[in-house]
Amino acid sequence: MITLTQLWMPIVGSAIAVFVLSSLVHMVLKWHNSDYRKLANEDEVRAAIRASHAAPGQYAVPHCLDMAAMKAPEQVQKFNDGPVGLIVLKASGQPQMGPALGLWFLYTVVIAIFAGYLASRAVPAGAAFAAVFRVVATVAFLAFTGGSVQNGIWLGKPWSSVAKDLLDGLIYGAAMGAMFGALWPAGG
Repeated sequence: MITLTQLWMPIVGSAIAVFVLSSLVHMVLKWHNSDYRKLANEDEVRAAIRASHAAPGQYAVPHCLDMAAMKAPEQVQKFNDGPVGLIVLKASGQPQMGPALGLWFLYTVVIAIFAGYLASRAVPAGAAFAAVFRVVATVAFLAFTGGSVQNGIWLGKPWSSVAKDLLDGLIYGAAMGAMFGALWPAGG
């Protein structure tokens, strides 16, 4: 049986590969730049949110506590009048990329650990590249993309943006699968 300690090289290597690829996707290819649109009256909207003294968090507009509240005539009218949406507010200040990139790298390591664990239970030592690739790439793809599909279904994330996230996940899953396939422990 393969242990996780035997997989430290593909775990770290695949996390680094995904980190580099995601940097290229976002800083060179920039295909996600069109995922975000600007409000025509951005300054007024910002002023209104600032005036509400909303703390960092996730907000729904219009807000309802439960399905029963959604049926109240005044709430129905709010939904019909619009806008309907979700707003995520972060703390004020210049965005700090260092902590976000650190968390992203940690997340890729966690995905690699789980993908490696599952593969270590499903694929024997000395297995062919394709067998390892298939398991790890599938697990990694699902881990990198599942949340985006849920956001498309439940939060109204544009499907064009979800499709780009799926492409990202395919690239990241393939990189992780390839790294594990290339560095899989030999049979003994």
